[in-house]
Amino acid sequence: MNRSAFVHPALFYRGDDEYLAGTVPFVRAGREAGEPVAVAVPPARLALLRDALGPAAAGVTWLDMTEAGRNPGRIIPGVLREFADRRTAGRVRIIGEPIWPGRTAEEYPACAQHEALINMAFEGRRVSILCPYDVAGLDPAVIADARATHPVVIDRGGERASADYAPDRVVRAYNRPFPEPRDAVSMRFDLDALPLVREFACHWGARFGLRPDTVGDLELAVNELAANSCLHGGGSGTARLWAENGHVLCEVRDAGTITDPLAGRRPADMSPNGGRGILMVHHLADLVRVHTGPAGTAIRVYMRR
Repeated sequence: MNRSAFVHPALFYRGDDEYLAGTVPFVRAGREAGEPVAVAVPPARLALLRDALGPAAAGVTWLDMTEAGRNPGRIIPGVLREFADRRTAGRVRIIGEPIWPGRTAEEYPACAQHEALINMAFEGRRVSILCPYDVAGLDPAVIADARATHPVVIDRGGERASADYAPDRVVRAYNRPFPEPRDAVSMRFDLDALPLVREFACHWGARFGLRPDTVGDLELAVNELAANSCLHGGGSGTARLWAENGHVLCEVRDAGTITDPLAGRRPADMSPNGGRGILMVHHLADLVRVHTGPAGTAIRVYMRR
């Protein structure tokens, strides 16, 4: 690996022994070099790696990825950049496992795009992010995507450059039109109607089963997206709400096009105009999906009921 720049390998493992063989040396090497180390993985893997490290675990930052990274769009600004940006000198090491058996079909496209966008978000920085993949528990298509989103792969055969590396292709591949919802309620809005679209979101969010605190989060998210539509998406848009698979979904659609792949994934002080609202939405929602192109943009926000 090139130790002077960004390092982003995928670790393909089968079982606990291979997981530890790939992760423990990564953490120990960082600790011995005096590098800050964070581990953001599902709870069972947190416990396994902590136990294997013994006393060395005390110097590591531990994060439950099923909570911190429940929404994949939150991981770059809220987990990876939040940890790395607090260190201004030397290399930073992070183990991040954003894709695990149990991720839903709705979540996976955002996960794959997240892994692709890490390369852009950290280009040229002295950061190493190791991403474990459970080969036995994940679909082969997920492993194929991992080969495209990681410049380096590690498996039983050792470490090598990925011959399939093409992160931009993965970002494009999952920028897909959404299926039409059933039984959605909708309203058109412009800048003057922003108070009405907030009322619309609150009313139907509660009718569809959101808790009062989550209704407030939905109201904030819809307000940010609708304001973005008015300011950057042609001056107006459409909001739709419906219930599906244990979530309340809200879609805001307008005539604009998002040209910055990292919109909403930079820390607030690094976001250009139009990105801060989407960043807030990522932090409020359980999942955010985006489809954008010349014909317009649709952003879907998922809130658990």
